[in-house]
This record gives sequence, structure tokens and C-alpha cells, in this order.
Amino acid sequence: MSTGTIIGVIVVVLVIVAAAVLLRFLLQRKRLRSKFGPEYERTLAQSDNRMAAERELVEREREHSRLELRPLAPGTRDTYARNWTRIQEQFVDAPEGAVAQADRLVTDLMAERGYPTEGYERQASLLSVEHARTLDHYREAHAISERHDRGEASTEDLRTAMVHYRTLFEDLLTNGAERDGERRDRAEGAR
Repeated sequence: MSTGTIIGVIVVVLVIVAAAVLLRFLLQRKRLRSKFGPEYERTLAQSDNRMAAERELVEREREHSRLELRPLAPGTRDTYARNWTRIQEQFVDAPEGAVAQADRLVTDLMAERGYPTEGYERQASLLSVEHARTLDHYREAHAISERHDRGEASTEDLRTAMVHYRTLFEDLLTNGAERDGERRDRAEGAR
């Protein structure tokens, strides 16, 4: 084989490898954007560059995969739903207490499912893997709670916080139940 032919083959192989690598990155970007939704854009905006942001999201997925998420028993799910209704009813007479209880109930639900409950940023990071579409609600509710702690939140702000907490609460309660059923189905199918 001549030197020109060898160089030609090497160039073709390098072009194919480069195209495969580029395709892999583009497919991963599309997958991350689809999975994380608004959290993808938020992470991108807070990062120095796209590659670093995407690495962070992949790391979140890795850490999330190590969690031992547990399904909620139907009775437990019903108890949480009743507790949420009770907290909402208390809002009329004691909005500050109701918001604090809502935050605790959401945290308790996270713990019950197997999410870590120490450190708000870590919670948000791990929730973003399966609950990215409702995570902004949690961020807003948390921000209002912090403003309330500083004496800067009105009753209307607290009402808004309750709505935001409810959105994440319902996602954790119902979306988690759907995923738990999917996990059980896959586990039973693997047997």
C-alpha cells in the first residue's frame, strides 16, 4: 500500500472518529436538555461553559443513581395527602406556621422516598434528576421562606410559597408513585 493510500485511510478514520465523538456529544446534550428541561438552562446560565454544565448534570445523574429511592405504600401516600390538606386548612389562621409545616412535610416526604435531607442545594441538585419540571417551584418556595425568616415576606408571598410547595409535594407524591410502579414492573420482568 502506498503512503498516499495509508494517509488517506488514516484521514478517513479520523474523520469518522471525530464525527462519532461529535454525534455522541450532541445526543447527550439533547438527552440532558430533554431530561432536565428548565434546570438544564439554569445550570448552563450559572456555569462558565456548556461542557462544565453538562458534566455537572451527568454527575447529578450518577449521584442520584446511587440513592436507594423507596416506593411509598398506598397508606403512607394517603397519610401524606391528609397531612397536606390539614396544613393548607391551617394557612387561613396561621400562614407563617403553615408554610413552615409545608416545608417540613416536603422534607419528610423526600426522606421517606430516600432523598437526602441535609443541605438545600444538595436536595435541589438530586431532585433535579427526576423532578426537574417542578424544581423551580421548590426554589421559589425556599426563597420565600428565607425572605420570611428575615421578615421580608407578606401574607401573599406566603400563599405563593404554599402553592409552590404543593406543586413539588404533589410531584413527589404522585410522580414518585408512577416511577415506583415502573421500577417494580421492570424488576418483576427481570425475574
